[in-house]
Amino acid sequence: MIAPDGILIRPFVPADRQGVIDVILPIQREEFGIAITAEDQPDLDAIPAFYQSGKGAFLVAEDRGRIVGTIGMKDIGSDEGALRKMFVAAAHRGAASGTGLAARLLEALLELAGARGIRRVYLGTTDKFVAAHRFYEKHGFSPCPPETLPTAFPRMAVDTRFYQRDLKG
Repeated sequence: MIAPDGILIRPFVPADRQGVIDVILPIQREEFGIAITAEDQPDLDAIPAFYQSGKGAFLVAEDRGRIVGTIGMKDIGSDEGALRKMFVAAAHRGAASGTGLAARLLEALLELAGARGIRRVYLGTTDKFVAAHRFYEKHGFSPCPPETLPTAFPRMAVDTRFYQRDLKG
Protein backbone atom coordinates (compact mmCIF):
# COMPACT_ATOMS: atom_id res chain seq x y z
CA MET A 1 0.00 0.00 0.00
CA ILE A 2 1.30 3.43 -0.93
CA ALA A 3 1.11 6.05 1.82
CA PRO A 4 -0.33 9.52 1.10
CA ASP A 5 3.23 10.86 0.69
CA GLY A 6 3.79 8.40 -2.18
CA ILE A 7 6.24 6.17 -0.31
CA LEU A 8 5.67 2.44 -0.58
CA ILE A 9 7.10 0.03 2.00
CA ARG A 10 7.34 -3.45 0.57
CA PRO A 11 9.41 -6.66 0.61
CA PHE A 12 12.75 -6.65 -1.18
CA VAL A 13 12.90 -8.28 -4.61
CA PRO A 14 16.22 -9.12 -6.36
CA ALA A 15 15.77 -6.23 -8.84
CA ASP A 16 16.14 -3.87 -5.82
CA ARG A 17 19.75 -4.92 -5.11
CA GLN A 18 21.49 -1.91 -6.70
CA GLY A 19 18.98 0.52 -5.20
CA VAL A 20 19.65 -0.95 -1.75
CA ILE A 21 23.40 -0.58 -2.23
CA ASP A 22 22.91 2.98 -3.50
CA VAL A 23 21.17 3.89 -0.23
CA ILE A 24 23.42 2.01 2.20
CA LEU A 25 26.96 2.62 0.93
CA PRO A 26 26.92 6.44 0.87
CA ILE A 27 25.55 6.51 4.42
CA GLN A 28 28.18 4.09 5.68
CA ARG A 29 31.07 5.71 3.82
CA GLU A 30 30.28 9.42 3.65
CA GLU A 31 28.18 9.99 6.76
CA PHE A 32 29.71 7.46 9.15
CA GLY A 33 33.22 7.44 7.68
CA ILE A 34 33.38 3.65 7.46
CA ALA A 35 35.75 2.38 4.76
CA ILE A 36 33.50 -0.38 3.47
CA THR A 37 32.37 -1.72 0.11
CA ALA A 38 29.42 -3.78 -1.03
CA GLU A 39 31.83 -6.71 -1.38
CA ASP A 40 32.67 -6.36 2.34
CA GLN A 41 28.99 -7.04 3.08
CA PRO A 42 28.14 -10.44 1.58
CA ASP A 43 24.62 -10.22 3.00
CA LEU A 44 23.87 -7.52 0.40
CA ASP A 45 24.59 -9.99 -2.35
CA ALA A 46 22.36 -12.64 -0.79
CA ILE A 47 19.42 -10.75 0.74
CA PRO A 48 16.80 -13.45 0.01
CA ALA A 49 18.94 -16.24 1.51
CA PHE A 50 20.34 -14.19 4.40
CA TYR A 51 17.29 -12.16 5.48
CA GLN A 52 14.17 -13.53 3.81
CA SER A 53 14.53 -17.12 5.00
CA GLY A 54 12.72 -18.64 7.97
CA LYS A 55 10.87 -15.88 9.81
CA GLY A 56 13.23 -13.19 8.55
CA ALA A 57 12.41 -10.24 6.32
CA PHE A 58 13.95 -7.41 4.33
CA LEU A 59 11.83 -4.39 3.48
CA VAL A 60 12.51 -1.41 1.28
CA ALA A 61 10.92 2.02 1.10
CA GLU A 62 10.33 3.16 -2.46
CA ASP A 63 9.63 6.74 -3.48
CA ARG A 64 8.61 7.16 -7.12
CA GLY A 65 10.51 4.06 -8.18
CA ARG A 66 13.68 4.82 -6.18
CA ILE A 67 14.76 2.93 -3.05
CA VAL A 68 15.08 5.46 -0.18
CA GLY A 69 15.14 3.19 2.86
CA THR A 70 15.96 -0.34 3.98
CA ILE A 71 15.49 -2.56 7.02
CA GLY A 72 16.24 -6.22 7.52
CA MET A 73 15.71 -8.86 10.16
CA LYS A 74 17.63 -12.11 10.25
CA ASP A 75 15.87 -15.09 11.81
CA ILE A 76 18.31 -16.29 14.49
CA GLY A 77 16.14 -19.14 15.76
CA SER A 78 14.13 -19.61 18.96
CA ASP A 79 11.53 -17.11 17.67
CA GLU A 80 14.12 -14.32 17.83
CA GLY A 81 15.41 -11.93 15.20
CA ALA A 82 18.35 -9.61 14.65
CA LEU A 83 17.57 -6.18 13.21
CA ARG A 84 20.09 -5.14 10.55
CA LYS A 85 20.60 -2.76 7.64
CA MET A 86 18.27 0.01 8.78
CA PHE A 87 19.13 2.95 6.53
CA VAL A 88 17.12 5.94 5.32
CA ALA A 89 18.36 8.34 2.64
CA ALA A 90 19.19 11.78 4.08
CA ALA A 91 16.41 13.59 2.22
CA HIS A 92 13.84 11.28 3.85
CA ARG A 93 15.18 11.55 7.40
CA GLY A 94 14.19 13.62 10.38
CA ALA A 95 11.26 15.83 11.24
CA ALA A 96 12.03 18.18 8.37
CA SER A 97 11.28 15.46 5.82
CA GLY A 98 7.80 15.01 7.27
CA THR A 99 7.74 11.34 6.29
CA GLY A 100 8.54 9.60 9.58
CA LEU A 101 10.07 7.01 7.30
CA ALA A 102 12.47 5.43 9.79
CA ALA A 103 9.64 4.85 12.24
CA ARG A 104 7.38 3.53 9.48
CA LEU A 105 10.04 1.07 8.30
CA LEU A 106 10.69 -0.13 11.85
CA GLU A 107 7.02 -0.57 12.70
CA ALA A 108 6.32 -2.37 9.41
CA LEU A 109 9.15 -4.79 10.11
CA LEU A 110 8.12 -5.38 13.73
CA GLU A 111 4.51 -5.94 12.72
CA LEU A 112 5.61 -8.49 10.13
CA ALA A 113 7.99 -10.14 12.62
CA GLY A 114 5.22 -10.47 15.20
CA ALA A 115 2.87 -11.96 12.61
CA ARG A 116 5.56 -14.53 11.77
CA GLY A 117 5.94 -15.57 15.40
CA ILE A 118 9.07 -13.62 16.36
CA ARG A 119 8.84 -12.83 20.06
CA ARG A 120 12.03 -10.82 20.58
CA VAL A 121 14.20 -8.63 18.33
CA TYR A 122 17.81 -7.66 19.07
CA LEU A 123 20.08 -5.10 17.48
CA GLY A 124 23.62 -3.83 17.80
CA THR A 125 24.97 -0.33 17.23
CA THR A 126 27.94 1.75 18.28
CA ASP A 127 28.30 4.09 21.24
CA LYS A 128 28.75 7.10 18.95
CA PHE A 129 25.34 6.81 17.26
CA VAL A 130 23.49 8.65 20.04
CA ALA A 131 20.59 9.67 17.79
CA ALA A 132 20.05 5.98 16.95
CA HIS A 133 20.00 5.13 20.66
CA ARG A 134 17.26 7.71 21.24
CA PHE A 135 15.32 6.43 18.21
CA TYR A 136 15.38 2.80 19.32
CA GLU A 137 14.53 3.64 22.93
CA LYS A 138 11.63 5.83 21.76
CA HIS A 139 10.36 2.80 19.82
CA GLY A 140 10.34 0.36 22.71
CA PHE A 141 13.86 -1.07 22.62
CA SER A 142 15.74 -1.48 25.91
CA PRO A 143 19.51 -1.62 26.30
CA CYS A 144 20.80 -5.11 27.05
CA PRO A 145 24.25 -6.25 28.19
CA PRO A 146 26.22 -8.07 25.49
CA GLU A 147 26.53 -11.17 27.65
CA THR A 148 22.74 -11.62 27.49
CA LEU A 149 22.64 -11.78 23.68
CA PRO A 150 21.65 -15.13 22.17
CA THR A 151 24.62 -17.09 20.88
CA ALA A 152 23.08 -16.98 17.38
CA PHE A 153 23.03 -13.15 17.34
CA PRO A 154 25.32 -12.00 14.48
CA ARG A 155 27.62 -9.56 16.27
CA MET A 156 29.44 -7.02 14.16
CA ALA A 157 32.96 -5.98 15.18
CA VAL A 158 31.93 -2.29 15.38
CA ASP A 159 28.92 -2.91 17.64
CA THR A 160 29.40 -1.85 21.24
CA ARG A 161 25.83 -1.20 22.35
CA PHE A 162 22.94 -3.65 22.16
CA TYR A 163 19.15 -3.42 22.43
CA GLN A 164 16.21 -5.77 22.59
CA ARG A 165 12.46 -5.45 22.21
CA ASP A 166 9.87 -8.01 23.13
CA LEU A 167 6.98 -8.31 20.68
CA LYS A 168 3.42 -9.08 21.66
CA GLY A 169 2.56 -12.65 20.83
